Amino acid sequence: MTTTHSSVPTDGTAATEPYTVPLAPGVSAFIQPDGGWCLNNAGFVTDGGRTLLIDTAATERRARLLRDAVAASGAPQPQLLVNTHHHGDHTYGNCVFTPGATVVGHTDCRRETLASGLQLHQAWPGVDYGEIEVSAPNLTYTDTLTVHIGDIEVRLIHPGPAHTVGDTIAWLPEQGIVFTGDLVFNGGTPFVMMGSLSGSLRAMETLRALDAQTVVPGHGRVTDPGVYDTVERYLAYVQELARTARAAGRTPLEAAREADLGEFAALRESERLVANLHRAYAELDGLPLGSPLDLMPVLGDMTQMNGGKPLPCHA
Repeated sequence: MTTTHSSVPTDGTAATEPYTVPLAPGVSAFIQPDGGWCLNNAGFVTDGGRTLLIDTAATERRARLLRDAVAASGAPQPQLLVNTHHHGDHTYGNCVFTPGATVVGHTDCRRETLASGLQLHQAWPGVDYGEIEVSAPNLTYTDTLTVHIGDIEVRLIHPGPAHTVGDTIAWLPEQGIVFTGDLVFNGGTPFVMMGSLSGSLRAMETLRALDAQTVVPGHGRVTDPGVYDTVERYLAYVQELARTARAAGRTPLEAAREADLGEFAALRESERLVANLHRAYAELDGLPLGSPLDLMPVLGDMTQMNGGKPLPCHA
């Protein structure tokens, strides 16, 4: 028995377990409500003979639910697994599918996955992750890579430093479907601490140019390209706030505490603002895009913005 659902709940109640959304013949999204910290989305593409998986999950249990969802669809277990970036909520579950699946990712995704190790264990040590072994991409690319699953073409595109330094967009041109990874949060606050603010704005231009009809964000419900507007406005807001606050001599934490979020107050994980300001300040200081930040002060500032409470891991 599986706890996944075949479609978005329609009874007015909020889903609490993952569910699958069929998007086109052979293409499905795997959605984990409510899309907060460590509740990411995944997807799979199949022609009935071969399956490609896009991202996994933060815990062994949730990765096994994803595996069950693939099986429930009638698809064979994946031979290929694409990671949109290195963060543990998207990569921890790789080990449930390897060595049967070849893991594909950008060269910097492989490097960062290996360098970060059991990253979520360090951030949230009390979570029951299950038996996790780091399984980094063992097939890498630098700019673009095209994979064919039967007649379905999946184009992997690196947009440059954005959410992280090793992001991948998975674009299905014939179906008009794009899996954005964490370049897009639907209902959550964008997060560029490990990537680039200006690069994230350029990545949104890359996404717009694809002219997708269906957008599978890294977190939150399946949506349409209208979500790009909110992401872009938020990033532009952070960019302007950073300019004015830095010029006034305020620290990122001071700027975040004094900020009026306006329309963005409705987005979950608003504490990410201070982390995004740290990244924006680094770029205003002239540091190369994606340069590593000293994470402990940034995480400390996010904790302060969260009322002094540790950030919640929902996995």
